[in-house]
Amino acid sequence: MKLGRVEYKWIVGGVFVFGLFMELLDMTIVNVALPELARSLEVDPESAATDIQWVVTGYLLSLAVFIPISGWLGDRFGTKAIFMTALFVFTSASLASGLAWSLESLIAFRVLQGVGGGMLTPVGTAMLFRAFPPHERAKASSILMIPMVVGPASGPVLGGYLVEFHSWRWIFLINIPVGVLGLIFAGLFLKEERQDAPGRLDLPGLVLAGVGLSALLYALAQAGQNGIGDTQVLAIGGAGLATLAAFTVVEYLSEEPMIDVRLFANKLFSAANVVQLVGFAALMGGLFLLPLLLQAEMGLSPFESGLTTFPQAIGIVLMVQIGSRMYGRVGPRRMMMVGLAGITATTLAFLWVDLETSQWTIRGIMFVRGCFFSFLIISLQTATFATISPPMMGRASAISSAGRQVGASFGVALLATVLTSRLAAHDTALGPAADTGAALDAFHEAFLVAAVLAAVGAIAALLVSDKDAAVSMNLVEEPVGEPPDAEGAAAPVSAGR
Repeated sequence: MKLGRVEYKWIVGGVFVFGLFMELLDMTIVNVALPELARSLEVDPESAATDIQWVVTGYLLSLAVFIPISGWLGDRFGTKAIFMTALFVFTSASLASGLAWSLESLIAFRVLQGVGGGMLTPVGTAMLFRAFPPHERAKASSILMIPMVVGPASGPVLGGYLVEFHSWRWIFLINIPVGVLGLIFAGLFLKEERQDAPGRLDLPGLVLAGVGLSALLYALAQAGQNGIGDTQVLAIGGAGLATLAAFTVVEYLSEEPMIDVRLFANKLFSAANVVQLVGFAALMGGLFLLPLLLQAEMGLSPFESGLTTFPQAIGIVLMVQIGSRMYGRVGPRRMMMVGLAGITATTLAFLWVDLETSQWTIRGIMFVRGCFFSFLIISLQTATFATISPPMMGRASAISSAGRQVGASFGVALLATVLTSRLAAHDTALGPAADTGAALDAFHEAFLVAAVLAAVGAIAALLVSDKDAAVSMNLVEEPVGEPPDAEGAAAPVSAGR
């Protein structure tokens, strides 16, 4: 079908790129601004690490909760309506975040951003893959690769530039013109699509997941200040775990669950998701720590910090082609193990970083880290769904997408907690403290925990069976560009049932 001289499928792709670029950009643009946010919003230096991490974890946690229900919403109310609603919510929350007057208000608006982002990507991907016929899905994947590469890669540099030369508020306000353009084009050109039998919304699952995950992460954050044995920490943490246990039972018994836990009976799918959970916790936790070290202790400007972390994105991009070709010969187990072993080694390298370390040395570490992460993400994208039947692909994608965000939010919360507790143990704080050597020791100890997480992921990769993933190894002939969300969205079963 054509609209004027442009085929409708390319219009869908163009509109979706607007939204996906913003959502992916926001996953990396904020990290480099965290030290400035803490100063500008007058966060207590003694608890800055655990307090400011909620700007990141609030967003990631909201993404994790709303990704699984987005498919149901699109099927029930129409993909165009939900896509435009998600884009409006994300853009409005970006404006509110840019106008935030306190840390608490910023965290609340970031959670609202996550609501929009959580609905935006799966629904947009569903529209894209429905617009392209099956034999042209590779073209659709190539469209996705544009924001997937450019968004996260440009985040640290763009964020550093805006914070240093303008204001931290612009890292959120920059979304507004992009979002408005996306809304205009979506309203003018997109067609509405609904499914005849969308099923019911799993409201109990939605509530239990949100409450359980929030309670668990809040307890983890409080443990950094009050200690793991604190009564409040134990009570809230225990309540969070109990709520998540209830969530598991409810989802298992539900005929139309938000998260179909029965899929974990698939050994390959379960193993790959465990690796992903731990791997993303290590990776995103490390990315949370590094800008704090570079700016608060080493004295780099936000822009210099962004340029120092940017080489990780270069490493990812350069190794995608090589890693894609290696997959069929090497297999997912060894690629995951090598990827996580490399992330472990490069994280351990930060134990030897001190206040005199050259920025180029750190850039080299980040570049190598990106190369190894590319191995991990390629093998995860391909192997996770190798043994999932097409009718269950949507639900499997919901689990994988939500798990990725949960792992990232857990890693940030855990390492913020470790950093806070170690700073207190060394009787120092973030920033130009009297004893910068003690603060550096606290960062080294936090990086050690991040390395242990990555090592645990490498061990977990032993559970992945190359034999089970053989079908995906035989099919990998082109670079892997299609994210798990894309596969799930294209499936006939909604991810939000």
